[in-house]
This record gives sequence, C-alpha cells and structure tokens, in this order.
Amino acid sequence: VLRIFIIAGETSGDRLAAGLIKAVHAIQPDVEFQGVAGPEMISAGCKPCCDSSELAVMGIFEVLRDLPRLRRLMADLEEQILRNPPDVFVGVDAPEFNLRLERRLRAAGILTVHYVSPQVWAWRSRRVKGLRAACDLVLCLLPFEAAYLERHGIAAQFIGHPLADEIPNQVNPTAAREELGLGPGPVVGL
Repeated sequence: VLRIFIIAGETSGDRLAAGLIKAVHAIQPDVEFQGVAGPEMISAGCKPCCDSSELAVMGIFEVLRDLPRLRRLMADLEEQILRNPPDVFVGVDAPEFNLRLERRLRAAGILTVHYVSPQVWAWRSRRVKGLRAACDLVLCLLPFEAAYLERHGIAAQFIGHPLADEIPNQVNPTAAREELGLGPGPVVGL
C-alpha cells in the first residue's frame, strides 16, 4: 500500500489537497493519506495528525508572534515523519513552511512533491535554488510554470488549476449583463 504524508496549511490548500486525494483515489483507491489536514482533506479520506488551522498564519506580525510554535510544529512533524517514513511527502502550497520541511525530508531519502509552484517566475527568482534542493517534483497549476522550472533543472508537471473545472468557460453575455445590472448598450468604465 502506497503511503502519502500530505500537509496543507490554509483553506485553499485544504481544497487543493482534497482534490488531489480524490484524483489519486480514483486511480488507486488503496493509497493511504495522512497529514496536516483540513475538513475537505479529511472528507476526501486523509487521516489527520493535526488540523491545518495550526499552520494558517497570515501577516508578518502574526508569523513573528507564532514563530516559536511553528518551529516546534515543524520539528514535531519532521520527527513523526522520519520515525515512520511515508513513500511520498506532499507539501501543498505554504512554501515558507513546506519547502523547509521538504528539504529536510528529501535529505533523509524521502521522495518529496510540492503542489502549487511558488511564483519564482514572478518575484524572488533566487528561490528557484531552494525549490530545486527541496523537491523531487513540483506539480504546477499554470502551464508555463512547468517549462520555467524544467529550464532551471527542476522536475515539474503541469496538472492544471482545479477552478478550471468549476468555472464555466462559456459566458452567456445576456445573462452576464443581467447579473451585473447592465443594459444592452455599450459600457464605459472609469
């Protein structure tokens, strides 16, 4: 049985991870998922070791305030994972937390996957070195991300954005105008 330890640190990560869990289970139902999970991940079949809300810290002051607790949590998770190594570790987004942990786990011989490429192509491009050191594979939401990462020596796979399946790609102009309260004539935005 393939065992995957997965960490999502906020609501959007919980949703993305739940989709990944469901997709993997559709292909191979006996895969076991365990990790830092939110309600959607748990509903999808992930056994939680702690709640993802423990990682949901936004803002510089909040992070600084919670830094000792977050470091303890990372050390505890690392110890737990190394004590009973999974076949694969998946860090979902939350790069400031997950990439640090991924680097340590990869150094210990655990296959690491990062789901949601950090936007190294847009800002702080020097982070590409850290990403290369931390991950065996990066799962990308946008098509150009995989090509960019591969040019920098990082194995990457474009898997698409889950919202693409949820948002209709055909727009009915009449319905859109009604919903927005617009008449049939031209619209000028200021």
